[in-house]
Amino acid sequence: MKILPRNLARLVRTTAFKLLAVYLVVFAVFALFMIGYVAWHTRQLIEGQVAENVGAEVRFLAEQYRMGGIQRLVFVIDRRTRRPGSNIYVLANFAGEVLASNVSDLPLGLLDSPGTQFTAYRRSEEPGAKENLAFVQVFLLPGGYRLLVGRDVEERDTVRRLVVRPAQGALVLILVLGLVGGFFVTRRVLKRIDSMTATSETIMAGDLSGRLSVAGTGDEFDRLALSLNAMLDRIEGLMAGLKEVSDNIAHDLKTPLTRLRNKAEAALRGAHSDAEWRSALEGTIEESDALIRTFDALLMIARAEAGQALDTMAEIDLKEIAENVAELYEPLADEQGLDLTVEAGRVQVRGVRELLAQALANLVDNAIKYGLPKDGGRGRIAVRLSRDGDLAVLEVSDAGEGIAAKDRERVVERFVRLDTSRSRPGSGLGLALVAAVARLHGGTLAFADAEPGLRVALRLPALPVEGLAQ
Repeated sequence: MKILPRNLARLVRTTAFKLLAVYLVVFAVFALFMIGYVAWHTRQLIEGQVAENVGAEVRFLAEQYRMGGIQRLVFVIDRRTRRPGSNIYVLANFAGEVLASNVSDLPLGLLDSPGTQFTAYRRSEEPGAKENLAFVQVFLLPGGYRLLVGRDVEERDTVRRLVVRPAQGALVLILVLGLVGGFFVTRRVLKRIDSMTATSETIMAGDLSGRLSVAGTGDEFDRLALSLNAMLDRIEGLMAGLKEVSDNIAHDLKTPLTRLRNKAEAALRGAHSDAEWRSALEGTIEESDALIRTFDALLMIARAEAGQALDTMAEIDLKEIAENVAELYEPLADEQGLDLTVEAGRVQVRGVRELLAQALANLVDNAIKYGLPKDGGRGRIAVRLSRDGDLAVLEVSDAGEGIAAKDRERVVERFVRLDTSRSRPGSGLGLALVAAVARLHGGTLAFADAEPGLRVALRLPALPVEGLAQ
């Protein structure tokens, strides 16, 4: 047995080729059934027409016999046998003597069996002619006379050859073209899959920048490639974020840990009284709390970006969250010389209450830290909640220094702190958490000038208005 070439064997093993082969087999069976049905139906139609023709001829000749007797019948049969393409006629008496006929070599005993049947015959006017097949009817006349009338069924075979044989040839041609086309299509499919496989191997080798090629045809492979490329973009972003977090942790958390160690070491060396020991322990606890808050923020960001809170989402009234957060931070804002106001309509979203409340709290906390006017006067912080079409818009604005346009994309990254904020407490994770919460809820976080100050807008998909009445 000849072994298929390697490439051909791969083509044959593909799902596309197997599906094509199944389709061709089903099509061939269906086509054969249709051809057989057409041939059978055509044959039945022709045989029915022949039988009807023969029956009508028999009735006509029987009427001629009734009107003029045997002599008139012989005369009529003789005239009809002289016509081109005439029927088959045999008239015999009770003794079997042929009185009129245009055929020879009929089977013995055929005239003794009234009724219809198929029989072989030769025409008497064509010596040496091949034997043909005819549909005949034997009819008994009064006086013992036997009348045979028949019709050649060669037309049936001719029609079958005209219908069946071309159909069979067309079927073979379709199968051949289907196989050739199948190899072509399967080869193209296999080429696309090989390209995807090569890209996947590159990605598995560590190069996350690899992407699946898109042919631009909009077919299922393009849709799959676009979906996988989007997934790879997300994975690459997460991996880059993980690397950035690792680097930031290594650099930014090293300082508070070193400071914590130095305070503990200084206490061991220089503390002599209970008050000194107590002061050292309080400083250590304060540094530890700051580290715990940093790790809690990192954990909350990681959970938000991983979508672990999706199962706990519910319908939430943002107005209630805005009012509660404002009430919580109003004393602190007043202490810092800021007026905190809330202007909120009722807007519902589907989300995680704790995360949305923490995101708004981070925005208000940032506004309190950096929202004091440059002139040293009393500042303001405005929290607004409104509906914009299908979006819930939660804004926090202040009258402080704001953020330069060039830095607005950076401030949502982990551990990023601008030069103006390094002298103030914080870990650089507040806005990163807000951005992660916005992505988890399918929303966006945007910055704009409040003239003066900064306006931060958190936009989230809002529930339909009819949901408010429920």
